[in-house]
Amino acid sequence: MSSLQDKVAYITGGTKGIGYGVAQAMLEMGMRVAISGRHLEATQKAATSLGYSDRVLAVASDVTNLQDENNAVKQILEKWGQLDVVLANAGVGNFGAVDTLSEDAWKQMIDTNLTGAFFTLKASVEALKKSEGYYITLASLAGTNFFAQGAGYNASKFGLVGFTQAAMLDLRKYGVKVSTIMPGSVATYFNDHIPNDKDAWKIQPEDIGKLVIDLLTMHPRTLPSKIEVRPTRPDLK
Repeated sequence: MSSLQDKVAYITGGTKGIGYGVAQAMLEMGMRVAISGRHLEATQKAATSLGYSDRVLAVASDVTNLQDENNAVKQILEKWGQLDVVLANAGVGNFGAVDTLSEDAWKQMIDTNLTGAFFTLKASVEALKKSEGYYITLASLAGTNFFAQGAGYNASKFGLVGFTQAAMLDLRKYGVKVSTIMPGSVATYFNDHIPNDKDAWKIQPEDIGKLVIDLLTMHPRTLPSKIEVRPTRPDLK
């Protein structure tokens, strides 16, 4: 994209962590940003804290519900008339050995991390075709590196990486760019973690925000379709 000024983005799971950090980076570049969360009050609170009140929209949506995502995109188009960038960021993690992992925990991860990304794209794809926009998923290094007690999470993120790469091949003929970002340890609220001073070694949400801006401003002829990103140094404790 030659300029990000007034471009319109939709970020799922945008109330905190990586989604919030990306929203901040986009707003600083002059973009208009819609963030979603399952609960409107919390989403509105996050939108207010971002500032830029004339360029932020809070919408309530559960990504596991296609109608919610359709309604979210409809609200964005009604307000701003276009949609240029979508970041499918909403995600959950439930960890445990495969023999003890519950059906509900498995279903929540697959429905949110994988099916949710599909629903977000399904709801926004026609608008992205029209704008020749950008669809980005927030995957994980767990999408290529398996680990004990991660069967469900690995399955959802391996699936998300595969889904995104296939979608890239399907949509590039329309001028739509598609990428997946695969971070390692990030200082976020993921899995009920509260970021603190001990997280200084980790990737910070604003680092992912900068990475997204770099993707959006790269020359249109070039597409980094799968990006692995990790802390420079591991936690030495």
